[in-house]
Amino acid sequence: MNSKVKSVAYVMLCVCLWALIPLVAKLGQEGLDNHQFLFWSSLISFLTFLILITIRKKNQLFFKLSKKEWGNAVGLGFLGTYLYYILLYFGYANAKGIEVLVIQYCWPVLVIVLSVFILKERLNTRKIASIVLGFVGVGLVLTKGNRGNIHLDNLWVDGIVFLAAIVFALFSVLSKKIKIDALVLVTIYFLTATVFSFVSMCVLSDFNLPTAPTILPILINGVLVNGVSYIFWIEALKIGKASFVAPFVFLTPVISTVLLVLFFNEPFYVVYLMGMAAIIIGGLINRE
Repeated sequence: MNSKVKSVAYVMLCVCLWALIPLVAKLGQEGLDNHQFLFWSSLISFLTFLILITIRKKNQLFFKLSKKEWGNAVGLGFLGTYLYYILLYFGYANAKGIEVLVIQYCWPVLVIVLSVFILKERLNTRKIASIVLGFVGVGLVLTKGNRGNIHLDNLWVDGIVFLAAIVFALFSVLSKKIKIDALVLVTIYFLTATVFSFVSMCVLSDFNLPTAPTILPILINGVLVNGVSYIFWIEALKIGKASFVAPFVFLTPVISTVLLVLFFNEPFYVVYLMGMAAIIIGGLINRE
């Protein structure tokens, strides 16, 4: 099996797992709120990576990190595995899954915007076109093709999801500057998410044990969606070039949409397809 086939196999496994996010987020919050669901999922993810780190005998690498490296890792963990998910899960609990999904996947376009300001990257025609298409896609979803469809309650939840997309884009841009072993870094990320979600759960919610219907979604989310998927992603990037692997990620919202329609009978508007297409094309035309 050549390297390209291997990288495609890994990234497709990753995409299939990431496509489960809307499903497990909705099912897992039937008996828990977003703080509780995130805590239990993060705890399972952290334990999963801790076991992997132990098996690969990389435990000692934790003690070789400087205070600055720990600070950077915890800061990024707060953004990418706590704040992003707490906002995203809120969205899935309070809005139509497909609507949330499309807005969520404007983060690759937002990466371009933030890269201009943070990484001082230059704007070019492709980047400008990508940004415009991304925001057109979000606008189509928010309005459902008709400005009269904008309601304050929907706008509030959609705004939270859009903020989540900004947070993950910021996390992605800042991650380019950090140089720590991938497995160690992700373990710290989910340790950070576990701690912060525990605090927010105690302050803003209640400490509740998972109910019977939520145990399976939590395990799937913790072990597979937010656990093993990262290993597949790391392996895919090691074997194949990022420019070859990255476009496959845009299959994720397509698969997620099919699952939401099948499992939750969510209404699918043609304008959702148009919005998704605009955002996906916007991400693809800017790939390196």
